[in-house]
Amino acid sequence: MQKFIPNKIALITMLAACAAILVSMGLRQTFGLFFNAFEEGLNCTRTEFGLAIGIQMLFWGLFAPVFGLLADKFGGSKAVFIGFVIFGIGIYMLYSGPNTGIYFQISLGVLVGTALGATAMSVPVSEVGKHFSNEQRTIATGIVTAAASIGYFLAPLFTKYTLGTVGWEQTLKYFLYFILFGAIASLFIIPKKEKVNHSFKTKEQDFIDAIKEAFSHKGFVLLVLGFFVCGFQITLVGTHVPGYMQDRGLGGWSATIILSLIGLFNIIGTLGMGYLGTKYSKKKLLSLLYALRGLVICIFIFSPPSIYTAIFFGCTFGVLWLSTVPPTNGIVAQIFGTKYLSLLFGIVFFGHQLGAFAGAFLGGYYFDLYGSYDYAWYIAIALSVFAALVHLPINEKPLVRSEQTI
Repeated sequence: MQKFIPNKIALITMLAACAAILVSMGLRQTFGLFFNAFEEGLNCTRTEFGLAIGIQMLFWGLFAPVFGLLADKFGGSKAVFIGFVIFGIGIYMLYSGPNTGIYFQISLGVLVGTALGATAMSVPVSEVGKHFSNEQRTIATGIVTAAASIGYFLAPLFTKYTLGTVGWEQTLKYFLYFILFGAIASLFIIPKKEKVNHSFKTKEQDFIDAIKEAFSHKGFVLLVLGFFVCGFQITLVGTHVPGYMQDRGLGGWSATIILSLIGLFNIIGTLGMGYLGTKYSKKKLLSLLYALRGLVICIFIFSPPSIYTAIFFGCTFGVLWLSTVPPTNGIVAQIFGTKYLSLLFGIVFFGHQLGAFAGAFLGGYYFDLYGSYDYAWYIAIALSVFAALVHLPINEKPLVRSEQTI
């Protein structure tokens, strides 16, 4: 334990990030379960709902680098706390405001999406990663990502129950208590103090230089493209599996079972991938993950619908769900260092969220146009092949800088 946890600050930061990400990612995982309630209570179409989730994903991605830069400059606790405040405002507006039209898109889309840019994944994971060495970083980030999995497992069960007993508005009110807990936890995400070598004159790298350096590296661009695929697939599943299962005659708890099993088995996937990332090439692990995703989706959509198929998909896709995060974050830190890790991983995550917007929107769009999600699934399968190939040329070696720039 002493070898893995370098100091008490690293341990406190990791636990605080786990708590924050459990709340934010757990609540995020439940929004697909609200569709039937929004459809009945607000006359919301699948296209409108998909658009709101797509906008949410887009703003999540847009603000991930912004909050990442804030975290790199002023500390992760400030960035994540601000995010939870915005999260609370968005949820409050969703149940107390007009709830329709542009207001629906602003509350569920713009505000919640902006909040997720600070509270979910990129900033908490990167802030923890800064406290650990290259050898241990993927394990540490795997633990934080596994906390999101616990949220994924518990939040859909809680939400499904409360939607059926007290309704969607009261359920959203309950969400505010979880958001308050996340905000308090975020105050304990402690920034790591960077050591500066003053033995020779150096030009300290600013964030503009860091961005230019990253985009001049082919591997960084390929990571962005690969993470686009990740975003498309998991948002398509998280947003539209409830509707897809209902259309295949398996409504009720079947979608909840899938989403909860994804959360449960993702704990295995993220922790396992965190460990494997210390032993094997991270880019090869990513290629394997995306190839397996395509295979699992094929089995799911081409098999006869049944509760057993749902369980199979929840378990297998769960193992692959957020397993992409530790090796992706690990490659960014390994190549470019940790000084601007929150910013650079935030940019990679923006690619993820562009894919997420496409997955959320196109799923609803194709259903309203053709009465089926099939075309969206076919795109997800094709993208798996693309992602499996695009990671292979990445050079994982640390970038060698001149002594004049640090």
